[in-house]
Amino acid sequence: MGGSVKDVQSKKELDSAVHSGAPVILHFWASWCEASKHMDEVFAHLSTDFPHAHFLRVEAEEQPEISEAYSVSAVPYFAFVKDGKVAYTLEGADPSSLANKVARIAGSVRPGEPAAPASLGMAAGPTILETVQALAKENGSSEVQIQVQNGPADALKRRLQQLIESNPVMLFMKGSPEEPKCGFSQKVVDILKEEKVKFGSFDILLDNEVREGLKKYSNWPTFPQLYCKGELLGGCDIAISMHESGELEEVFRDHGIDTTDSAGAKVTEAGSGKGGISASTGLSETLTSRLEILIHSSPVMLFMKGKPDEPKCGFSRKVVDILVQEKVDFESFDILSDEEVRQGLKVFSNWSSYPQLYIKGELIGGSDIVLEMQKSGELKKVLAEKGIVPKDTLEDRLRKLITSSPVMVFIKGTPDAPRCGFSSKVINALREEGVSFGSFDILSDEDVRQGLKVFSNWPTFPQLYYKGELIGGCDIVMELKNNGELKSTLTE
Repeated sequence: MGGSVKDVQSKKELDSAVHSGAPVILHFWASWCEASKHMDEVFAHLSTDFPHAHFLRVEAEEQPEISEAYSVSAVPYFAFVKDGKVAYTLEGADPSSLANKVARIAGSVRPGEPAAPASLGMAAGPTILETVQALAKENGSSEVQIQVQNGPADALKRRLQQLIESNPVMLFMKGSPEEPKCGFSQKVVDILKEEKVKFGSFDILLDNEVREGLKKYSNWPTFPQLYCKGELLGGCDIAISMHESGELEEVFRDHGIDTTDSAGAKVTEAGSGKGGISASTGLSETLTSRLEILIHSSPVMLFMKGKPDEPKCGFSRKVVDILVQEKVDFESFDILSDEEVRQGLKVFSNWSSYPQLYIKGELIGGSDIVLEMQKSGELKKVLAEKGIVPKDTLEDRLRKLITSSPVMVFIKGTPDAPRCGFSSKVINALREEGVSFGSFDILSDEDVRQGLKVFSNWPTFPQLYYKGELIGGCDIVMELKNNGELKSTLTE
């Protein structure tokens, strides 16, 4: 081992390492994810501090079998394996948690000695100070505790103020103006370009301290965030509203913001990475037209690897699961089935990976973005604003039908033309008792017919309900009528 990181090429290779007896730390990453690259530096330094463990790197989208086996749905993602079993997992860019879990699973470098803190601090960045201490052996194992001391709060505040005031118009976004990493950031960039204002930007995906700190500083939980002369204007929705009403132009004019045809200026700091400049798409009119038709073929459109009932990668599976949880009707396109669409859409959308989710023709983003939006409640809000109404499940539909009338009977046929003798008996009994009722012909809808059997745990029809509660079938209804109890049962 000797303190190096190895790229995993196959599941067989990984299984061999997992069963070698040594601790294994897996880093699932993606080439398009800046947070993965940042965490990979920490990962590499930790491999030096803990040379007796296997540090393995897995390119998540290129190794779908491994990613699925470890339930990977977002990157960066880490799995910590000991004695052949996953002891811990970690999702997201959190250097101190990574170091902590590595220390727990791999122990100290040498018994009784702490891991070297210098490499952790260098890898995690100057704002994170790692102090590693070795604890006494308990039950034959040594555990290392990581203590993190954050820099003074006012130092971060000063840094945020400097960033916000670094340009008269400042945009904190995901990605860069030339290569936005989410549809909302791209929309605000487009608006600023339409307004012809010069603006600075900061990629919050490259600096978690700024990302989390700015949420608290501005009391605004999401990105992008647009500032003018140091004052927060708002996020994507507000920018769109102000742009469409003309208010944004007035704000810029009132604050003395000059219009210009130049592109946005990007604000970077040491170690924050570089942005690229995307050229014109160069796609043929035929392909461009085809992509536009596909994107708009459904209000919610998912370009994924595989199909919803058979995803071919964990990231696609995660987005499908989220859409199902949100009860959203959506269509999908398997990019593995059409290489022209697969490569063309990357250029068209300026988004280099899959899955890609579109709502009403607008790119929302990939797995990480969609997952974050769901967790924050932003996805539900966007769907509602776009007029995407959650679909009813069969169970929802059955509940609505059962409660659509205080007395509700599910029969074969209609009250005026019953299609079986049992249904006819129940209808006559209700009418003789003078009970008003609603009805549903189960012969007209096979989903309701079969679903109601399971829902009510009653295998036959007719079925009579009162205020959403099952009374029973024909035999019970006739027994209640003969005992003089039917009307009172249905009017309690």
